[in-house]
Amino acid sequence: MSDDYNRRRYDRVPAHLPIRISTIDPETDPWTGKPFFRSSREWSGNVSRGGVFVRTREPILPGQRVLVELDLPGGDAIEAVGRVAWTRRILSPDGEDPEAGLGLQFIGATGEQMTLLDTYVRHLEEPTAA
Repeated sequence: MSDDYNRRRYDRVPAHLPIRISTIDPETDPWTGKPFFRSSREWSGNVSRGGVFVRTREPILPGQRVLVELDLPGGDAIEAVGRVAWTRRILSPDGEDPEAGLGLQFIGATGEQMTLLDTYVRHLEEPTAA
């Protein structure tokens, strides 16, 4: 594969932030046949201007749209619509896998929300003063 294929559009920065995810499109319960929505509180592993890695044991299928609420330090929060780009399931026997989770791509947010995110990511990218 080429370097262009493996290169991400935005650099990721480590970020351990509380995040709420709620599905927008209903899923169907295999036992009852009834529609349902998922909602969970998780933690981010990293963030970029284009999306966020969410550490979770409850993976959502790729392609599903979700409402993302990401709490920033200082009390600000970002609300955006996202799309699950990929899911990585837990593979270890003890159920502890720091790489398990899902990648969310931001697909819709207000300009104000994206400015908040951009400011936060730029702050994380700045080298610390020695």
